[in-house]
Amino acid sequence: MDVVPLSVWSRFGWVSFAVLFVWTTRAVDGFGRNQDSELTFLLPAGSSECFYQTTIKNGTMEVEYQVIAGAGMDVDFTIVSPEGVRLIVESRRSDGVHVVEPTEGGDYQICFDNSFSRFSEKMVFFEILIEGPGGDTGGDEEWPTLDEPDGSLLEYKLEYIRDSMDSLYRRLERSRQMQTVLRAFEARDRNLLEDNLWRVSFWSCASVLVMLCVALTQVYTVRKLFDDKRRVCT
Repeated sequence: MDVVPLSVWSRFGWVSFAVLFVWTTRAVDGFGRNQDSELTFLLPAGSSECFYQTTIKNGTMEVEYQVIAGAGMDVDFTIVSPEGVRLIVESRRSDGVHVVEPTEGGDYQICFDNSFSRFSEKMVFFEILIEGPGGDTGGDEEWPTLDEPDGSLLEYKLEYIRDSMDSLYRRLERSRQMQTVLRAFEARDRNLLEDNLWRVSFWSCASVLVMLCVALTQVYTVRKLFDDKRRVCT
Protein backbone atom coordinates (compact mmCIF):
# COMPACT_ATOMS: atom_id res chain seq x y z
CA MET A 1 0.00 0.00 0.00
CA ASP A 2 1.42 3.34 -1.09
CA VAL A 3 1.66 6.07 1.50
CA VAL A 4 0.66 9.56 0.37
CA PRO A 5 3.14 12.15 1.60
CA LEU A 6 1.88 14.64 4.15
CA SER A 7 2.74 17.55 1.88
CA VAL A 8 0.24 16.28 -0.71
CA TRP A 9 -2.57 16.21 1.89
CA SER A 10 -1.58 19.69 3.04
CA ARG A 11 -1.77 21.02 -0.50
CA PHE A 12 -5.13 19.33 -1.03
CA GLY A 13 -6.44 20.90 2.17
CA TRP A 14 -5.29 24.37 1.17
CA VAL A 15 -6.84 24.01 -2.27
CA SER A 16 -10.14 22.89 -0.71
CA PHE A 17 -10.07 25.82 1.69
CA ALA A 18 -9.35 28.28 -1.13
CA VAL A 19 -12.19 26.91 -3.26
CA LEU A 20 -14.60 27.03 -0.34
CA PHE A 21 -13.55 30.61 0.46
CA VAL A 22 -14.17 31.71 -3.15
CA TRP A 23 -17.60 30.04 -3.14
CA THR A 24 -18.57 31.66 0.15
CA THR A 25 -17.38 35.11 -0.93
CA ARG A 26 -19.29 34.98 -4.20
CA ALA A 27 -22.38 33.67 -2.47
CA VAL A 28 -22.38 36.45 0.12
CA ASP A 29 -21.85 38.99 -2.65
CA GLY A 30 -24.85 37.55 -4.49
CA PHE A 31 -26.99 37.61 -1.35
CA GLY A 32 -26.28 41.31 -0.83
CA ARG A 33 -28.03 42.26 -4.07
CA ASN A 34 -31.57 41.76 -2.88
CA GLN A 35 -34.52 43.37 -4.65
CA ASP A 36 -36.74 43.35 -1.55
CA SER A 37 -37.25 46.80 -0.07
CA GLU A 38 -39.01 48.50 2.82
CA LEU A 39 -39.61 52.13 3.72
CA THR A 40 -41.27 54.28 6.36
CA PHE A 41 -42.16 57.81 5.23
CA LEU A 42 -44.29 60.79 6.23
CA LEU A 43 -47.22 61.59 3.92
CA PRO A 44 -48.29 65.25 4.32
CA ALA A 45 -51.92 66.30 4.43
CA GLY A 46 -53.55 66.94 1.06
CA SER A 47 -50.80 65.23 -0.96
CA SER A 48 -49.86 61.91 -2.53
CA GLU A 49 -46.63 59.96 -2.95
CA CYS A 50 -45.71 57.36 -5.58
CA PHE A 51 -42.89 54.80 -5.70
CA TYR A 52 -41.65 52.64 -8.57
CA GLN A 53 -40.55 49.01 -8.43
CA THR A 54 -38.86 47.25 -11.33
CA THR A 55 -39.89 43.62 -11.90
CA ILE A 56 -39.16 40.86 -14.38
CA LYS A 57 -41.70 38.99 -16.43
CA ASN A 58 -43.63 36.08 -14.88
CA GLY A 59 -42.41 36.84 -11.37
CA THR A 60 -44.24 37.64 -8.14
CA MET A 61 -44.50 40.94 -6.30
CA GLU A 62 -46.00 41.21 -2.81
CA VAL A 63 -46.77 44.63 -1.34
CA GLU A 64 -47.73 45.12 2.31
CA TYR A 65 -48.47 48.53 3.84
CA GLN A 66 -49.59 49.93 7.19
CA VAL A 67 -50.48 53.41 8.41
CA ILE A 68 -48.72 53.61 11.77
CA ALA A 69 -49.45 57.22 12.79
CA GLY A 70 -51.85 60.05 12.01
CA ALA A 71 -55.48 60.91 12.64
CA GLY A 72 -57.78 58.22 11.30
CA MET A 73 -54.79 56.09 10.26
CA ASP A 74 -56.07 55.62 6.71
CA VAL A 75 -54.86 56.37 3.18
CA ASP A 76 -55.85 55.65 -0.40
CA PHE A 77 -53.70 52.95 -2.03
CA THR A 78 -53.12 52.17 -5.72
CA ILE A 79 -50.93 49.79 -7.73
CA VAL A 80 -50.52 50.62 -11.45
CA SER A 81 -48.98 48.17 -13.92
CA PRO A 82 -46.24 49.15 -16.42
CA GLU A 83 -49.00 49.34 -19.05
CA GLY A 84 -50.87 51.96 -17.02
CA VAL A 85 -53.64 49.63 -15.76
CA ARG A 86 -54.82 50.10 -12.17
CA LEU A 87 -54.53 46.65 -10.63
CA ILE A 88 -55.33 47.52 -7.00
CA VAL A 89 -57.43 50.49 -5.84
CA GLU A 90 -58.30 50.92 -2.15
CA SER A 91 -59.90 53.86 -0.37
CA ARG A 92 -59.44 54.92 3.26
CA ARG A 93 -57.63 51.79 4.44
CA SER A 94 -55.20 51.49 7.34
CA ASP A 95 -53.36 48.37 6.10
CA GLY A 96 -53.34 45.80 3.35
CA VAL A 97 -51.42 42.97 1.68
CA HIS A 98 -51.53 42.45 -2.10
CA VAL A 99 -49.81 39.97 -4.41
CA VAL A 100 -49.31 40.62 -8.12
CA GLU A 101 -48.72 37.38 -10.00
CA PRO A 102 -47.51 36.96 -12.67
CA THR A 103 -45.75 40.29 -13.05
CA GLU A 104 -44.97 42.12 -16.27
CA GLY A 105 -41.53 43.30 -17.20
CA GLY A 106 -41.19 46.96 -16.31
CA ASP A 107 -41.83 49.48 -13.52
CA TYR A 108 -44.87 49.14 -11.27
CA GLN A 109 -46.24 52.32 -9.70
CA ILE A 110 -47.23 52.14 -6.01
CA CYS A 111 -49.08 55.23 -4.78
CA PHE A 112 -50.32 56.44 -1.39
CA ASP A 113 -52.85 59.30 -1.38
CA ASN A 114 -53.73 61.53 1.58
CA SER A 115 -55.46 64.28 -0.39
CA PHE A 116 -58.77 63.70 1.42
CA SER A 117 -57.19 64.87 4.71
CA ARG A 118 -56.77 68.65 5.06
CA PHE A 119 -54.89 68.83 8.35
CA SER A 120 -53.53 65.43 9.43
CA GLU A 121 -50.30 63.96 8.05
CA LYS A 122 -49.82 60.19 8.03
CA MET A 123 -46.79 57.99 8.71
CA VAL A 124 -46.83 54.99 6.36
CA PHE A 125 -44.73 51.83 6.34
CA PHE A 126 -44.63 49.54 3.31
CA GLU A 127 -42.61 46.53 2.20
CA ILE A 128 -42.10 45.05 -1.27
CA LEU A 129 -41.07 41.41 -1.74
CA ILE A 130 -39.91 40.29 -5.19
CA GLU A 131 -39.63 36.70 -6.39
CA GLY A 132 -38.50 35.55 -9.79
CA PRO A 133 -40.01 32.74 -11.87
CA GLY A 134 -40.19 29.52 -9.91
CA GLY A 135 -40.01 31.25 -6.52
CA ASP A 136 -36.39 32.44 -6.79
CA THR A 137 -35.83 35.63 -4.81
CA GLY A 138 -33.85 38.50 -6.20
CA GLY A 139 -30.83 37.72 -4.04
CA ASP A 140 -30.64 34.02 -4.83
CA GLU A 141 -28.51 34.15 -7.94
CA GLU A 142 -26.87 31.15 -9.49
CA TRP A 143 -23.66 30.00 -7.91
CA PRO A 144 -20.65 29.80 -10.23
CA THR A 145 -19.65 26.40 -11.47
CA LEU A 146 -16.27 24.97 -10.50
CA ASP A 147 -13.85 23.09 -12.71
CA GLU A 148 -13.81 19.97 -10.57
CA PRO A 149 -14.13 16.34 -11.65
CA ASP A 150 -17.72 15.06 -11.60
CA GLY A 151 -18.54 12.80 -8.70
CA SER A 152 -15.66 13.94 -6.53
CA LEU A 153 -16.11 14.19 -2.78
CA LEU A 154 -15.13 17.86 -2.78
CA GLU A 155 -17.83 18.77 -5.29
CA TYR A 156 -20.44 16.86 -3.31
CA LYS A 157 -19.53 18.66 -0.09
CA LEU A 158 -19.55 22.07 -1.79
CA GLU A 159 -22.97 21.33 -3.27
CA TYR A 160 -24.26 20.40 0.17
CA ILE A 161 -22.80 23.59 1.68
CA ARG A 162 -24.38 25.66 -1.10
CA ASP A 163 -27.83 24.18 -0.50
CA SER A 164 -27.50 24.68 3.25
CA MET A 165 -26.46 28.31 2.85
CA ASP A 166 -29.30 28.97 0.39
CA SER A 167 -31.85 27.53 2.83
CA LEU A 168 -30.36 29.47 5.73
CA TYR A 169 -30.39 32.70 3.75
CA ARG A 170 -34.05 32.31 2.77
CA ARG A 171 -35.05 31.61 6.35
CA LEU A 172 -33.07 34.59 7.66
CA GLU A 173 -34.66 36.86 5.06
CA ARG A 174 -38.15 35.66 5.99
CA SER A 175 -37.38 36.17 9.69
CA ARG A 176 -36.10 39.68 9.02
CA GLN A 177 -39.21 40.53 7.01
CA MET A 178 -41.51 39.22 9.73
CA GLN A 179 -39.64 41.20 12.39
CA THR A 180 -39.96 44.35 10.30
CA VAL A 181 -43.70 43.85 9.92
CA LEU A 182 -44.07 43.18 13.65
CA ARG A 183 -42.15 46.38 14.43
CA ALA A 184 -44.56 48.29 12.21
CA PHE A 185 -47.52 46.74 14.04
CA GLU A 186 -45.93 47.64 17.37
CA ALA A 187 -45.39 51.26 16.27
CA ARG A 188 -48.99 51.58 15.11
CA ASP A 189 -50.35 50.08 18.34
CA ARG A 190 -48.15 52.38 20.42
CA ASN A 191 -49.41 55.45 18.54
CA LEU A 192 -52.99 54.29 19.01
CA LEU A 193 -52.41 53.79 22.73
CA GLU A 194 -50.86 57.23 23.11
CA ASP A 195 -53.73 58.83 21.22
CA ASN A 196 -56.33 56.92 23.23
CA LEU A 197 -54.51 57.74 26.48
CA TRP A 198 -54.92 61.46 25.82
CA ARG A 199 -58.61 61.01 25.04
CA VAL A 200 -59.23 58.84 28.10
CA SER A 201 -57.40 61.29 30.35
CA PHE A 202 -59.32 64.27 28.96
CA TRP A 203 -62.75 62.68 29.30
CA SER A 204 -61.90 61.26 32.72
CA CYS A 205 -61.01 64.73 34.00
CA ALA A 206 -64.19 66.13 32.45
CA SER A 207 -66.28 63.41 34.12
CA VAL A 208 -64.66 64.11 37.51
CA LEU A 209 -65.41 67.82 37.20
CA VAL A 210 -69.03 67.11 36.28
CA MET A 211 -69.39 64.76 39.27
CA LEU A 212 -67.93 67.39 41.62
CA CYS A 213 -70.33 70.01 40.29
CA VAL A 214 -73.31 67.67 40.72
CA ALA A 215 -72.21 66.76 44.25
CA LEU A 216 -71.84 70.41 45.26
CA THR A 217 -75.22 71.21 43.73
CA GLN A 218 -76.87 68.36 45.66
CA VAL A 219 -75.30 69.47 48.95
CA TYR A 220 -76.41 73.03 48.39
CA THR A 221 -79.96 71.92 47.49
CA VAL A 222 -80.25 69.68 50.57
CA ARG A 223 -79.03 72.45 52.87
CA LYS A 224 -81.55 74.82 51.37
CA LEU A 225 -84.37 72.36 52.01
CA PHE A 226 -83.54 72.10 55.71
CA ASP A 227 -82.74 75.74 56.22
CA ASP A 228 -85.18 77.21 58.84
CA LYS A 229 -86.18 80.66 57.73
CA ARG A 230 -88.73 81.31 60.51
CA ARG A 231 -87.95 84.26 62.71
CA VAL A 232 -88.38 84.14 66.46
CA CYS A 233 -90.58 87.01 67.74
CA THR A 234 -89.69 88.62 71.04
